[in-house]
Amino acid sequence: MDIHSLVRIQNSFIRHSLIDMIAFVLNNQTIETNAPSGTALLDFIRKDRQLKGAKLVCKEGECGACSVLVGERRGGEMFYQSMTSCITPLVNVQGKHVVTIEGLNMEELSPVQKAMVDAYGTQCGFCTPGFVVSLTGYLLSSETVSLEGITAAMDGNICRCTGYKGIERAAELIINQVKADMPKLSIPSLVAQNYIPAYFADIPKRLAAIKTEAAAHNGSVKLGGGTDLYVQRPWTMYETEALPVYDRASMNQIEIEDGVCTFGAALTMGDLYRSELFKSALPDSDYIFKLLSSTQIRNMATIGGNLVNASPIGDFTILLLALDSQIILEKAGKRRTLALKDFYKGYKQIDLKEGEILEQIQFKVPTASSKFHFEKVSQRKYFDIASVNFASTFDLKNDRIQAAHLAVGGVGPIPTYLHKTAAFLQGKAITETTIREAIVCLNEEISPISDARGSAEYKRLLARQLFIAQFMAVKTEELVLEEIVG
Repeated sequence: MDIHSLVRIQNSFIRHSLIDMIAFVLNNQTIETNAPSGTALLDFIRKDRQLKGAKLVCKEGECGACSVLVGERRGGEMFYQSMTSCITPLVNVQGKHVVTIEGLNMEELSPVQKAMVDAYGTQCGFCTPGFVVSLTGYLLSSETVSLEGITAAMDGNICRCTGYKGIERAAELIINQVKADMPKLSIPSLVAQNYIPAYFADIPKRLAAIKTEAAAHNGSVKLGGGTDLYVQRPWTMYETEALPVYDRASMNQIEIEDGVCTFGAALTMGDLYRSELFKSALPDSDYIFKLLSSTQIRNMATIGGNLVNASPIGDFTILLLALDSQIILEKAGKRRTLALKDFYKGYKQIDLKEGEILEQIQFKVPTASSKFHFEKVSQRKYFDIASVNFASTFDLKNDRIQAAHLAVGGVGPIPTYLHKTAAFLQGKAITETTIREAIVCLNEEISPISDARGSAEYKRLLARQLFIAQFMAVKTEELVLEEIVG
């Protein structure tokens, strides 16, 4: 080993020995570790703890073979959700309960495991632990069950050899068994019926002894859910002492006051999907959220991270641009408010000063006279990155557009707010002539390029069609798509 390697190891040891220990419960064992805070949870589970049930496959959170359950105390109750451990930062499980497939094993197969066997839902078995974890997680996070719900809980798990019919039959067996065993799901009832091990009952008391929020170090990287950072630059993240914001209380609140929805940037897509308050502010929220990644990723990906990532095709970024959102940036207790449409300066360039954190996002809740709509085209309808996405808000009065906010992704170097097209539409009635003329403005504002998600010509066509779809959502009967396109 050369001297440079020795110095690097020594410096790494000194840096990590000075930080607070990360503490959590892994299955039935309380863990305290000074492993680097940026370590991927899966690496810690497999290498440090030698728990090999969670599999290392894609390292991007796409296949679900590494799925684990992460539980935390919320309002005195335990709340569990599934996550892909390959891109989960170790620091984000501080004060929580992490459950791998080993933590679900008992002397006999649980009803979930048995259903997978009886329905021939497993072949090579590589993906099976992830499926069992997701299926069990659904029971832990639900009071009532349905076949639709348990099927959706597996939307981030991929099987490459069995085919899904056996797994779907297993899910149906589980639902029927649960309905026969328990009128209402709870951790005590799941323990009593041997769906989960008995140690689950003591987890709340054990977590109460561990602080829930990780220490705030002066890290060079602000870390939310990590779902993009750990895909784009994993090795950097493993060695980086990050500034964690995932569990920062001030960034996990949501409220609606005077017609304005304000929510913390550390809230995840899953948090918002489960929030009836937020869903009341976002029209068509059930449809929209189903288009946004998988259950596991939604449970991890923060909204602030989606915005700061500055991806030209970030779904929530386009959605919030069309709602004419404002962002609140914080540094050392001082705050400034900025229109989201002014946040993006160039490819992966944002108006975020040194030391600033995106703390909150806010938008006016659409009213009865406002029409909001979101569309997305990707190679797969669900759980895929968009080729092009489009969102709009129209403020209408007397069948005329009083104001328009339009955003499109995948057609330029930044998430694109269509200033000129929106200005053109102001004061105009929604007619086929108006739309044809607006398409000319649209084509002048976008600059797609050919890449893995489609040619420039294809993306320009998608942008036009999705633009038309915004109007079709407002006037479903009066407009005839063929006549406009033709």
